[in-house]
Amino acid sequence: MIKKYSIYAFIISISLFIYACSDDNEDEYTPVSPVTVDLTQVPYPKLSDYKFFEGEIKNQVPSLDVIPYEPASILFSDYAHKKRFIWMPKNTHGTYQGDGNIINLPVGAVLIKTFYYDNVLPANTRKIIETRIMIRKSSGWIFAEYVWNDEQTEAYLDMAGSYKDINWIDENNVTRTVNYRVPSEVQCIVCHKEKETIDGQEVTVFTPIGIKPQNLNFNYNYGSTSRNQLTHWIQNGYLENIALPSEANTVVDYNDSSKPIRERVRSYFDINCAHCHKEKGHCDYRPLRLAFSDTGTSDGLTNMGVCVPTQDMQDFDPELDKLITPRRTDKSMLFHRVNTTNEASRMPLHGRTLIHTEGVAIIEEWINSLDECR
Repeated sequence: MIKKYSIYAFIISISLFIYACSDDNEDEYTPVSPVTVDLTQVPYPKLSDYKFFEGEIKNQVPSLDVIPYEPASILFSDYAHKKRFIWMPKNTHGTYQGDGNIINLPVGAVLIKTFYYDNVLPANTRKIIETRIMIRKSSGWIFAEYVWNDEQTEAYLDMAGSYKDINWIDENNVTRTVNYRVPSEVQCIVCHKEKETIDGQEVTVFTPIGIKPQNLNFNYNYGSTSRNQLTHWIQNGYLENIALPSEANTVVDYNDSSKPIRERVRSYFDINCAHCHKEKGHCDYRPLRLAFSDTGTSDGLTNMGVCVPTQDMQDFDPELDKLITPRRTDKSMLFHRVNTTNEASRMPLHGRTLIHTEGVAIIEEWINSLDECR
């Protein structure tokens, strides 16, 4: 009997000791993010190697310190849906470079963007196609393209580019088809490059597109709370404390028909076109300057090509003699190029094979609202 009570006493003592230790250390415990980004080893061969997501990676549940985000205006990519995330190393943050300029992210930061379709036939299920990653190294940004397997259990590094036939039912219950193009590294470079002068020499650098303060300045539903995204980044240590952009400097959701048509088309051009049609961008030799900050100025209409003659553009209908001809889409070169699937002439150069019907309708409404050229 004494032995039995001694065992009970021993068990109780151990239990109290464990409880006391747990209680004493509870306030000191800090959860640690599982994310691993070794800049000497990336890009990893598999998406799961980074540990960006909890559980099955197809569910896209972000790990600790991986923050979802969404721009107000979204780059059209053949109607693919997207999930976007950002991760930064501990004790680092982005710095502000102006409302209309990309937030300068620290070395080690990662941008993650997954492309998928819902209601994919024949099973009428979600299908993830690719996850694109940009990683900031000390030498600059690098690209890592991950293509998902059919089982949706893993995505593998593949920078060569490929095609995927997708049949799906869209939000209007219409069956659609696309030969979806997963970009090669060269195609990534075209949209993400810009020229920069370093030590007196012009060099090409790579840069993200969507993370401008003007495009993140609205509330996002984080599940447990809804908060302005820039404020959320600041509170989580991902961005230095800044004054939020004014309403005039904030893009709108171009799908929001309650907004003025000019603000909608400016926002559409900013996210879909401005990364090439800007100073030191891929298409800076054209007169178009389509960043939101360039189209709200006194010469904003000129920057959008209104009444600007076409230059050096052979093999097009001579009737397309201006980039934008007010009230005449049939005489507007810009409209023609966004309203075609001809790979030799469509715009943007990469990222779409289908016509963005809703975007084209916005541009058409705007053209029809313009005054005649003088």
